Amino acid sequence: MNNQYLTVTALTKYIKRKIDTDPHLKNIWLKGEISNFKHHSRGHMYMTIKDDQARIQAVMFAGNNRYMKFQPENGMNVLIRGEISVYEAHGQYQLYIAQMEPDGIGALYLAFEQLKEKLNKKGYFDPIYKKDIPLYPKDIGVITSPTGAAVRDIITTIKRRYPIVNITVIPVLVQGPNAAKSIKNGIEIANRAGSFDTLIIGRGGGSIEELWSFNEEIVADAIFHSSIPIISAVGHETDTTISDYVADLRAPTPTGAAELAVLSKEELNEKIFTYKQALTRELNRDIRNYQSQLARLKNAYAFRYPEQLLKQKEQQLDTAVERLQRMVLKEQQRHQLKLNGLIKRLVAQHPEKQLREALLRIEGNVKRQNNALNKIIESNKLQLASYIDKLTLLNPLEIMKRGFTLPYKENGQIVKTVKDLKRDDQITLKFRDGTVDCQVVEVEEKRNDK
Repeated sequence: MNNQYLTVTALTKYIKRKIDTDPHLKNIWLKGEISNFKHHSRGHMYMTIKDDQARIQAVMFAGNNRYMKFQPENGMNVLIRGEISVYEAHGQYQLYIAQMEPDGIGALYLAFEQLKEKLNKKGYFDPIYKKDIPLYPKDIGVITSPTGAAVRDIITTIKRRYPIVNITVIPVLVQGPNAAKSIKNGIEIANRAGSFDTLIIGRGGGSIEELWSFNEEIVADAIFHSSIPIISAVGHETDTTISDYVADLRAPTPTGAAELAVLSKEELNEKIFTYKQALTRELNRDIRNYQSQLARLKNAYAFRYPEQLLKQKEQQLDTAVERLQRMVLKEQQRHQLKLNGLIKRLVAQHPEKQLREALLRIEGNVKRQNNALNKIIESNKLQLASYIDKLTLLNPLEIMKRGFTLPYKENGQIVKTVKDLKRDDQITLKFRDGTVDCQVVEVEEKRNDK
């Protein structure tokens, strides 16, 4: 009878085998809306896929979602490829997602917009972080593929326009799954070198998939944190990447980046000619000004009559010396009067006088203290004599002088009452001039009559 009943585990396993062996459920193409989306800390994605009338639980493990170009969100319509199976612990069927793309919009475009919004919120595009491109660089680093047409265009253009600059090509991958990491490493190598004035990163044109490495977040981070100004030159003029937004300057093409990185010889020659003309004008104006000053000096009175001018200056000097002497004498007199006043005040408040007064006060205080101390000593002597008299009256030896004795027991204790004795006890009577040993014959206690 009991063999007819199945366990829940057995039933669930049976249903799971049925579903897992159904070929129609092994490769499901499904579209729907995401809800209850949760991205677990271990990388797995859990969600519900629903339409207007039904819903199904779904999971996309980290191994499958690692290379997705967009971030799923609640409310997003998606296209899914996966398989149906049973999650035995809950006894429910669910969708295991192998591939997912947005419905109605390309995954790469969506990923581009999502990263663009994220980096914009972090301030990566803010102009305040843009560094100026040096006008006269000495060393330029070019981070690109060493075999592409872009590197040849950049080197040719720079050498034609500004041949004195040093160019260093830092070879990187610009396409493929490892390209973003390679570009990031190239930027960090250039920064560690510490010798470059400007960096150019980029490549030639291509599809969005081919240019995608310049849309990766790790590349954007490396550009933003670079201490060297960076010019981004990716693709053609119509191509725009995340690198273009983050870089300090965007060039429409690799050739355009080379033109922005350096001035041309013609521009430099024109600037030199302009500076030369301005310098010549300034020098001619200074020469004219100095010639005019020289002419005024030649015609000055001092150079025509130098002896008279010298005598006049000698007389002016004598007058100035006399005026100075009068001022010095007046100052000396003023300070002498001030000094005399200070001396009078010092004499009136001389320390010797104050010292004599202080000594007199101290002598008076000593006399008063000695008198008070003598009085205290006399008073204490009288009090001590009184105490000695009282102690003499209470001294047992003084009492013994009047004919009294002191009885002691054998253990040396004084006998204070007959209760301390009994018959045949040995006692000692102490007189003023000696002792007597006795034996108690009888003890008689005095009784009070009522």
